[in-house]
Amino acid sequence: MANILIVGCGDVGTRLGKQLIAEGHRVTGLRRYPPDVEEGIRCLKADISNADTLAGLEADFDQLFYIVSADGRNEASYRAVYQTGLRNVLEKFPGTPWIFVSSTSVYGQSHGEWVDEMSPAEPGNPNARLIREAEKRVLAAHPGNIVARFSGIYGPGREYLVRLAASRSAIQRTPPYYTNRIHRDDCAGVLAFLFEQRLAGRALDACYLASDDDPAPLWEVVSWLAERQQCPLPAVKETGTDAPMNKRCNNARLKALGYRFLYPGYREGYGWVKPAPD
Repeated sequence: MANILIVGCGDVGTRLGKQLIAEGHRVTGLRRYPPDVEEGIRCLKADISNADTLAGLEADFDQLFYIVSADGRNEASYRAVYQTGLRNVLEKFPGTPWIFVSSTSVYGQSHGEWVDEMSPAEPGNPNARLIREAEKRVLAAHPGNIVARFSGIYGPGREYLVRLAASRSAIQRTPPYYTNRIHRDDCAGVLAFLFEQRLAGRALDACYLASDDDPAPLWEVVSWLAERQQCPLPAVKETGTDAPMNKRCNNARLKALGYRFLYPGYREGYGWVKPAPD
């Protein structure tokens, strides 16, 4: 049994924690506003941007998962969790191996290129640069630390594209504007899988790109969701140059390690979407 700490035990963290508990591990989760009850997970109140809230924590964890998200899209919110908060947690747990959840936003490619773990990660966006710098700090802190770069997380409760499809918004059709995604259940699955591989003594790479098998054009995804909801197809958007996230994510390294996606593409992952009631 391993003693595991999940920093940022929200939706994905809670799913991960329950999966690890089912496998026999002990799980502690940190949240700023923990629920009154969370079956199996010991939830503690802490704000990682304030080092004083970490002072009373035990430090003998066998594994730390860092699954934080910024409060907003502004730079101050990103600094709070990927700079100040990260520094505080690294100082509190200097010898604990990490699995750090990052984002495919660290790739600056924007012309539909394929990217993988060996591709340059040189983002132009200031918030993505903060995440990239956080990756570097985590990897430098411990030789066994791992970065998992998630693409766009979706699933029940994360329904941006579902709403977009229902609104008949204008979507770029040509040239293709590629999008990448990972179902929230696969987020937890990937993290648990990487930890299992570590426990099994397998040699792991420092970085894994976690995105499903189907980097599909936005027009294709939104049109499919519109048809599934029995809505009109989206309007065609005039082609512009504002395509900062237009890339295709290659998950070959993760799949070569043995992970198999629960939802390999958007059709499987959005299978729960139904027509809106009259």
